[in-house]
Amino acid sequence: MEDWYPEALAMIATKLGVSFSDLAPPQSRRLRTRGGPEIHALDWGGQGPCVVLLHGGALSARTWDYVALGLRTEFRLVALDLRGHGASDWADDYSIESYAADVSAVLDGLSIERTHLAGMSLGGIVACEFALRHPARTESLTMVDVVSRPIFAATARMRSFINDFRGASTIDDVVEMALAVSPKSDPQRLHYRMRVLLRRHDDERLLWRADRRRPTDFAAILRHLAGLETRVREMAAPFLLARGGDSLIVTREAAHSFTARFPNGRWLEIPGAGHNVQEDNPRELTSALRDFWAGRLPSMTLDDVGRRTAQGS
Repeated sequence: MEDWYPEALAMIATKLGVSFSDLAPPQSRRLRTRGGPEIHALDWGGQGPCVVLLHGGALSARTWDYVALGLRTEFRLVALDLRGHGASDWADDYSIESYAADVSAVLDGLSIERTHLAGMSLGGIVACEFALRHPARTESLTMVDVVSRPIFAATARMRSFINDFRGASTIDDVVEMALAVSPKSDPQRLHYRMRVLLRRHDDERLLWRADRRRPTDFAAILRHLAGLETRVREMAAPFLLARGGDSLIVTREAAHSFTARFPNGRWLEIPGAGHNVQEDNPRELTSALRDFWAGRLPSMTLDDVGRRTAQGS
């Protein structure tokens, strides 16, 4: 598979405490949507229950590499590049509804009838939209560090870095730029991320491997999020919200309030993780997902979080 770096992946996963036994690359698949773009998917194989993984805005399916590595022996994992991201085709329509339609087309193309869904940030919104539109195909829904009313201002530095980026000569240069914006980030993980998010253009500059022709319509995304508050009240599928313990975008109160709107909802914090939970602490997220999908994960209240914080856990 193109852009597969098993040595770097194994080194980082081991450092993060992810247990794994298989470093074979996932199968790269391209699936046609009805009248729309081709969607690229990473099929990690496996014979267990199906799981679809959806990335956040400006990321790609590869953001799930550490989690997929830890779960691939127990689940059939499929990670998608959303339209306009990664190796998927660009499009004119980037509505949440269009993203959700792509998920349905991919499932059809892979002959998957029913699946667990896990999406981070933008991917969480898409996963929720799919679950609302296709309840018969949804085994469960997990949204990672995204709620109906996030603190949007907390994304300003990240958005500025992505939007203001005009290219670079080397991956190391990009990592240095990213560290200037987010000095607490791990350089090794940043290097791994940037190797798959960038591509070299004809002028030899490294630029985002994504559709940056026009600004993201964040206002529409925020309106869609707020609208979920009433729609999710009828969702029968089990729901999990995984909040990054250090997230500046999702507060504990917002996590609790949003989860309470689901008939069968629960939420938890992943310690030592910011917004990119799946990269910051994949070991804890993997464990939580495994327990959730097996029906072993209890709900967490604000009092529970307070006690765990006081105890330093």
